[in-house]
Amino acid sequence: MRDNLEVVFAPLSVTPEPTCVAFAAEDLDFGTTLQTFDSRSDGAVLNSSEAADFTGKTKTTFEILAPAKLELRRLIIVGIGKPHKLTQHNWTVLGGFSLGHITSRKTDTASLIAQPPDCGELSFEQIAASLAFGALLRNYAFEKYQTDKAIKNNDEVAQNTARPVSLKRLVVHCVDPQKARAAFAPLKALANGVYVARDLVNEPANILGTIEFSERAKELKRLGVKIETLDESALSALKMGSLLSVGKGSSQPTRVVIMQWFGAKSKHEKPLAFVGKGVVFDSGGISIKAADGMENMKGDMGGAACVTGLMHALAQRKADVNVVGLIGLAENMTSGSATRPGDIVTSMSGQTIEVINTDAEGRMILADLLWYARERFKPKLVVDLATLTGSIIVALGTNCAGVFANDDKLANDLMEASKATGERIWRMPLEDEYDKLIDSKTADMKNFAGRQGGACVAAAFLKRFVNDTAWAHIDLAGPAMGASENEINTSWGSGWGVCLLNAFVADNFETAEK
Repeated sequence: MRDNLEVVFAPLSVTPEPTCVAFAAEDLDFGTTLQTFDSRSDGAVLNSSEAADFTGKTKTTFEILAPAKLELRRLIIVGIGKPHKLTQHNWTVLGGFSLGHITSRKTDTASLIAQPPDCGELSFEQIAASLAFGALLRNYAFEKYQTDKAIKNNDEVAQNTARPVSLKRLVVHCVDPQKARAAFAPLKALANGVYVARDLVNEPANILGTIEFSERAKELKRLGVKIETLDESALSALKMGSLLSVGKGSSQPTRVVIMQWFGAKSKHEKPLAFVGKGVVFDSGGISIKAADGMENMKGDMGGAACVTGLMHALAQRKADVNVVGLIGLAENMTSGSATRPGDIVTSMSGQTIEVINTDAEGRMILADLLWYARERFKPKLVVDLATLTGSIIVALGTNCAGVFANDDKLANDLMEASKATGERIWRMPLEDEYDKLIDSKTADMKNFAGRQGGACVAAAFLKRFVNDTAWAHIDLAGPAMGASENEINTSWGSGWGVCLLNAFVADNFETAEK
């Protein structure tokens, strides 16, 4: 794992750690374990809950310090509302919520009692695994460059990122630990994939340039992912003039990294293709951005980070599916060699593009990558992810991404994955009227048509490079960086999209028997 939190599954008969979390439903339905605690403490648990006006409503808590006759220093009771209505994602959120309360005070170890009352259709082992998954997601902290925290934690300053403040070991008590461990294994891989994406987005641009990003992607080789890197010479030979135009003003060389995981029984089965925008820093180029907030443009590679994290998760859990991930890495800077507004470039497809605004650079990268993915890999479908427009944030805020699609089934499958994972998306219009707005008087199209409907116009631009291939475009500018903190993420870089796409792949393209 990439974090320092050890997760252990143990039988309910094992004595819990001195800091312990247990769950209660509405109307003080305690379930077996809490009833046992209450009985052993001569009713102290029930009496304390009534004194605290605790009713068991979702995400309410109360804490008992050194409860009588129990070998505990802290017993934290977490309300879960009506447990039979809770989904796996709800339990994941409760896992993160519980970890937040555990780490509110310093402790090296803690226990979670995964035996809630009335768990509905989910097994106790599924609940245990989901709680542990949520705890891992909450545990992430990017403190790599905070030297004071490194000293306090007695860590090396340059130590890897995701480490908790104090908690080292979490024991999850459940009915069948062996089954819980089996259910947790793919979730642990998924958490690691999210960590990869978060790490990439959080890194500053002076540390994570295009070369460094491509080297991070190469680390997936150890998981069995085939990695191929295309340099500027190779991209020029492929006539990717649209993509190459973005990085012309930077000293950072443009790169494309291709990640292939072929885990299906038939290696000849058509793959799924995921394409990510990887602008390691976006100044806006000649159409330079305002200074306010420009530091956040280190995260303009959130789409590429998501694709890399997804490939990590799929490979680590050995997904039985063929998947190709393509990321375009460039830096958009201003200099004497930068692309100018008014320049006309030729894309790999042969279509010409008039550059109206050099800050509309993400679509220039994706145009060539989408065409290349379609031509080379003949995929079943293509999903691209990009922190593409500020317009989508105006429309949907920072906690929801916009999805555009030319295929209703693909859009619906992504929506179902969104509901299952809590990574919210909303389908946006992709009408012919938007396409007409990008017609150019001097080229086949222009890359910008003003602020109105900006996200929709950008999607219409991308649609010109996929032809009849089933395709979806996810504009994740809102949730990828700087979204509101929640129970399972307190990081600026959220790793958004890894869970969504993992569920999309697992639910629609993998066999059920595993």
